[in-house]
Amino acid sequence: MTKYDAVIETSAYDFLRDNRDLRGIAYLVASGSHGYGTNIETSDLDLRGFLIEDKRYLFGLNTFEQFEEKETDTVIFGAQKFMKLCAQGNPNVLELLGVDEDEIVICSEAGRVVRDNVDLFLSKRVEQTFGNYANAQLKRLQNALVRNEASQAVQEQHVLETLQRQMKHFEGKYADLGDNGLVLRMENAEIVMDARLRGYPLRDFVGIYGEMQGTMRTYGKLGTTEHPKDLPRLYKHAMHLVRMLVTGRDILEGKGIITKRRIEHELLMAIRNGEISFEEIFEQVAVLQKEFERAARETDLPEQVDMIQVEELLISLYR
Repeated sequence: MTKYDAVIETSAYDFLRDNRDLRGIAYLVASGSHGYGTNIETSDLDLRGFLIEDKRYLFGLNTFEQFEEKETDTVIFGAQKFMKLCAQGNPNVLELLGVDEDEIVICSEAGRVVRDNVDLFLSKRVEQTFGNYANAQLKRLQNALVRNEASQAVQEQHVLETLQRQMKHFEGKYADLGDNGLVLRMENAEIVMDARLRGYPLRDFVGIYGEMQGTMRTYGKLGTTEHPKDLPRLYKHAMHLVRMLVTGRDILEGKGIITKRRIEHELLMAIRNGEISFEEIFEQVAVLQKEFERAARETDLPEQVDMIQVEELLISLYR
């Protein structure tokens, strides 16, 4: 018996019993917010897992990669694809093997074997997969905030960072500005400029001014968009950003996959509920990024996954 039995037995999940392709389900778990421990009363139940493909897919003309049922947000991979994704360090798939026991809906002997051998899938590649996912979340959040008037300080900081990156490309294109010739910084939540130039070529300065003016105009248009992202969604993105960093950090530190974040639960829920400002969130993210980078430098994980062992594990599931 599992805590999800009553839900799974409803007509909405008849496909689990009636679909011929799904007779070999080996592992099925509650993922998403239920798996992370960040679910609220209105949270949907997302199911993810893998199955042992029917022999007609193994020896016939067709293949089975995955099954999706959109109404219930259920995704079930074929064992071959599932194992490949795990070996590639895919965060969304790896975390399925780290859910708590009470989040498991179905677990056959084959499912237990894969779950017990999760360490086979962990390597230094986690630095790229989890790190890239977190960085992508951070950029999406920053870009969305620029389009939303909820935080002027965050908007200004993002614009400042963009301008500073732009200035690095001026090297070799315009006359040298020197270390302190043109400095951009924040003062009272506004971007200000310090200029110390003598004998600087006017045409070069006009070129620099034109490029920076173009950037400012672009962000000005974004800031007045008529359809800003809703704040609850942005806070949810921020929560997943923090969750991904701490999960990846723990894997790199050799602690395994800890999908349900008990230690950070209070922080994650405070972020999700909008109880923490975006400025404070970004400060926390900066600390976590440093912890993640340190863990990556010091990790004892192997350089890469041993694909021969992974293949042997996969083959054993069909015996």
